[in-house]
Amino acid sequence: MNKPVTPETDPRGAAAMFERYRREDSPRPVLWNDTLDLLLAHRSHRNYLDQPLPPGALETIVAAAQSASTSSNLQVWSVVAVEDEERKNRLADLAGGQKHIRDCKLLLIWLCDLARLELLGKDKGRDAAALPYVEIFMTGVVDAALAAQNAVTALESLGLGCCYIGAMRNKPEEVAKELNLPPNVFAVFGMTIGVPDPAANAAVKPRLGQAAVLHREQYHWDDAHREAIETLDVKFRDFQKEQGLPEQGWIRQVLSRVRGPDAMSGRDKLRDVLKALGFELR
Repeated sequence: MNKPVTPETDPRGAAAMFERYRREDSPRPVLWNDTLDLLLAHRSHRNYLDQPLPPGALETIVAAAQSASTSSNLQVWSVVAVEDEERKNRLADLAGGQKHIRDCKLLLIWLCDLARLELLGKDKGRDAAALPYVEIFMTGVVDAALAAQNAVTALESLGLGCCYIGAMRNKPEEVAKELNLPPNVFAVFGMTIGVPDPAANAAVKPRLGQAAVLHREQYHWDDAHREAIETLDVKFRDFQKEQGLPEQGWIRQVLSRVRGPDAMSGRDKLRDVLKALGFELR
């Protein structure tokens, strides 16, 4: 009788999985390719060389972003490309003074954009009465996120690096004014882009073990879930030490971020701000 053949683990995949999770029981994939290498090697870059982006990089990145899925083909997102140094500095100030916003060669601001369909409806004499509802706003936010992550994969494949900037939501009205956004357009997040500085030693940040995020059939909160969290806490402290960061671990860091409105950097007022920006959110 022939014995079943046991598929061999791809060594590249096993190494990438271990780097991402830092767990001995990390998944050991059989199938692997260069795309998976790129995805699992993702890391945030906050230090850039003083080099311009390759010609046509912006347009290629946007084309990749537009190739992401979009709900009902509504395409309710847009992006503002900022290269002007003074504007980047002003946006950096609005985002808490983050240095990599000033230093990057390109800053992209990803938008939930309901204005385009509103204006199109007016041009064509058609109703767009669904736009004020929360569902359409969520569609715009989700579409912007999907497009942005496609852009990340594209720019990393070109040898570039990036960092998401959630702090664009700290002062959204001021950001809207700086970018001349019309009503019903909201800056969901920013993204710094540049040629990574290899001397900065940006590392792959460990993630929760899959037992904490992968639920089969139904959601479970159990000992395996808790173990994955506690293990990440240790691994994340190691990561912080390696990167010269305060060694507070993952649990303390994330619970500090959700302890109350005072930890939200002004984003606790986001509902009121969105209404001021034209979103009714019915």
